[in-house]
Amino acid sequence: MKGDKNYWEGIYDSKNFEETSWYQSEPEFSLNIIESLGLSHDAAIIDIGGGDSILAEALLERDYENLSVLDIAANVIDRAKTRLGANASKIDWIVSDVTKFEPSTKYDLWHDRVTFHFLTAEEAVQDYLEILQKAVKSGGYVFLATFSENGPEKCSGLPIQQYSSEEMTRLLAPHFEALSVRNIDHVTPWGAKQNLTVGLFQKK
Repeated sequence: MKGDKNYWEGIYDSKNFEETSWYQSEPEFSLNIIESLGLSHDAAIIDIGGGDSILAEALLERDYENLSVLDIAANVIDRAKTRLGANASKIDWIVSDVTKFEPSTKYDLWHDRVTFHFLTAEEAVQDYLEILQKAVKSGGYVFLATFSENGPEKCSGLPIQQYSSEEMTRLLAPHFEALSVRNIDHVTPWGAKQNLTVGLFQKK
């Protein structure tokens, strides 16, 4: 089955971070959203699928101190640890399939930029949503970004599930209030535009 741990570790063995379609030199959009929330610097923040992301590094530079990063691929987490050096010890690194994640804490912010859309089976989607509900504090926030209905149908050789603003809002509605859901373009390192649906939600 594609999309498992071995598949993703193969992807990261074959590509540098800068060669991946989701690469950003600066996670500006996410940072602006996070800082707009006015969270305390000891707020619990988790980045889902963020193994080689620079978001956690950027948050450390802004004095956030309770950070977790989850990724299914151990090798990409090892790569991030090497890049961060001594600062790596300031982050809780979690190697797990998100649909099997057993959170030991409640998070003030769950950040997922283009991981959720890889879940194309209904059972996997429901597992994710159940874990999301358990993992986020009452009043906590969810940042969720997927390819939109106008975005690509595949990513990294895998089919994905596209979400419109309305579909994403409806999916999270039982437990999360939509604060902002909109479409933005991500530009890949080779100049291609990928349309995303990006939502900010608050736990009811």
